[in-house]
Amino acid sequence: MPGDQWESLLTEGARSLEVRWIFPGPVGTAAIDWFGRFPTEMESREDTYLLDPRWRGLSVKVRGGCTLEVKMYRGSPGILDAAGRARGRMESWQKWSFPSGPLSHDYGDLACWRPVGKRRRISRFALSGGRIVTHAAGLVHEPRCDVELTEIRTPGQECWSLGFAATGPADLLHSALEATAALVFAQALPGGVELGSDECRSYSEWLARRPGAESRADI
Repeated sequence: MPGDQWESLLTEGARSLEVRWIFPGPVGTAAIDWFGRFPTEMESREDTYLLDPRWRGLSVKVRGGCTLEVKMYRGSPGILDAAGRARGRMESWQKWSFPSGPLSHDYGDLACWRPVGKRRRISRFALSGGRIVTHAAGLVHEPRCDVELTEIRTPGQECWSLGFAATGPADLLHSALEATAALVFAQALPGGVELGSDECRSYSEWLARRPGAESRADI
């Protein structure tokens, strides 16, 4: 990669606006059917998160065994409230990604890392002409929002997550996220599942709250 592209990557990173809810237990078939109203891609991978030391506002992981990903929390623009059916704090993130390999002892104490298996169903949307449409390959320059329904497995625990991540021009991320949420939640999630603020958190925050995840160093 040319030096000027590396400099831009290191300086700017990739911006996103995200909101995520995480629940204990397996995802039900009713939720899978509800999510299947939209075109869906499937992806399975294992991400490994650094838990200790823990830096406030920073998430570090090895994504799929091939990419080192560093995300910095940049604050919240407010609360997402979608048709009274979902409520949670939106989070602004800045991400840097670097080629990597599977974890080895070069990364230090492997006990400080936590593997998280993910089986993801992903629907992609784009904000085009002021309205949200199912994301098409030709809309690469439009603000986008990916929605994922994810089955999560960690040692001794099974959970599931529903998350939104908007990318593209910074001034349109909020609009893309809210418009996508309005479309997705036009039909309520079945089974009486409540998407509230108590269940809303990032993966790194969720991992830090799990029993036994307390950091020896909170910098």
